[in-house]
Amino acid sequence: MKTFKRRGKRIRASDVSLVFQYVVFGLAGVWLISFIPFHLPFLLCTTWQLDLFQAHFMSTYGLVSLVISLVMVACCAFVYYRYRYDRIRQIIHRQKLAKMIMENGWYETKQVQSSSFFKDIPNGKAKDKISHFPKMYYRLEKGLLHIQVEITLGKYQDQLLSLESKLESGLYCELVSKELHDSFVEYILLYDTINSRISIDEVVAQNGSLKLMDAMYWEYDKLPHMLIAGGTGGGKTYFILTLIESLLKTDAKLYILDPKNADLADLATVMPDVYYKKDDMTACIDQFYEDMMTRNEEMKQMPNYKTGENYAYLGLPARFLIFDEYTSFMEMIGKESIKVMSKLKQIVMLGRQSGFFLILACQRPDAKYLGDGIRDQFNFRVALGRMSELGYGMMFGSDVQKQFFLKQIKGRGYVDKGDNVISEFYTPLVPKEHDFLNEIAKLAQ
Repeated sequence: MKTFKRRGKRIRASDVSLVFQYVVFGLAGVWLISFIPFHLPFLLCTTWQLDLFQAHFMSTYGLVSLVISLVMVACCAFVYYRYRYDRIRQIIHRQKLAKMIMENGWYETKQVQSSSFFKDIPNGKAKDKISHFPKMYYRLEKGLLHIQVEITLGKYQDQLLSLESKLESGLYCELVSKELHDSFVEYILLYDTINSRISIDEVVAQNGSLKLMDAMYWEYDKLPHMLIAGGTGGGKTYFILTLIESLLKTDAKLYILDPKNADLADLATVMPDVYYKKDDMTACIDQFYEDMMTRNEEMKQMPNYKTGENYAYLGLPARFLIFDEYTSFMEMIGKESIKVMSKLKQIVMLGRQSGFFLILACQRPDAKYLGDGIRDQFNFRVALGRMSELGYGMMFGSDVQKQFFLKQIKGRGYVDKGDNVISEFYTPLVPKEHDFLNEIAKLAQ
């Protein structure tokens, strides 16, 4: 019984008309409840006749009561739609899932003889009856849709194991994860994605995890390093500043690199370790790498060191190297880029255990400067604003099966948070009156 409740509502063949059933039976019930009390004394009377019945209901009183009851039904329908819209959406989702199974023919039938008026005499006619309908369960919980489908090794198994694109486009949701349980596959989708957007005040970093949306976190302790791509006007700079402000609220130490001497370079007036000159940036990368290697050695010498545990277990602070316009810098330094790439590769390969993390931002993750498997080591990838199919392919892989849509919303994009599932993403909202320099200055002190 507990397992059934956890899985949610079972999708059945009769759900193909679920919306019609829900509306008709629901409104009819409300109408009867509101209409019958006006005529209860008359209906309880045992002496009325048919002509008296007709006269009563066709009288002025009967017509007025009918109008009042219909108005009450309309008001109840409006209130229900206004305050229980999620419930209506769930009914629509369940109907769509039932139609998906029926219209694709993912069920089995058998022929049965139709019964006649005389049951002992068959009428010779046969009709199809559903003998097997796949077990599918639907549940909405904490803004996430959980859809579980039973895997029976039947002839429709391949289709049921690859429902991602149908569910995303049909239910207008974004896939968050896909998990295989014992004889069931579970699709978890983010419902009403834009309403899961949070404000900058809600972005909190704790226990090695940074909250970026409702039910979406960057778990940098487990899935380290972030890659951000996006063109001008996509919200990339505000997102990076949001990350900086949030991480400064912890005991982490940050290093900022801005080769274009733009918005991030302005932080040099309020916090240390902000660089925009070529030599200073190269020296910072070298020092960041050396500090990582030194910490790796020192951790093993600590008395409470334990194999398998990371920097946080030993009470050490995290360190972040935030590198904006990475490809521009690599083009600027020419042949020296090979040496820088070598250091960055070591950082992304070895930094997780010692707490040294890299946040890399660029307009497009060109393979020329993210080769040798470096790009695959960035577990959290965000693509903001307008990008070409080639750009999405560079970001998430050329073989990804995902439809990308453009919406003119600043700070919107797509994210892979380390599980190879690409979903819609919205950066935290920043109020117009928010002053990053002022807030970061307070935190830096």
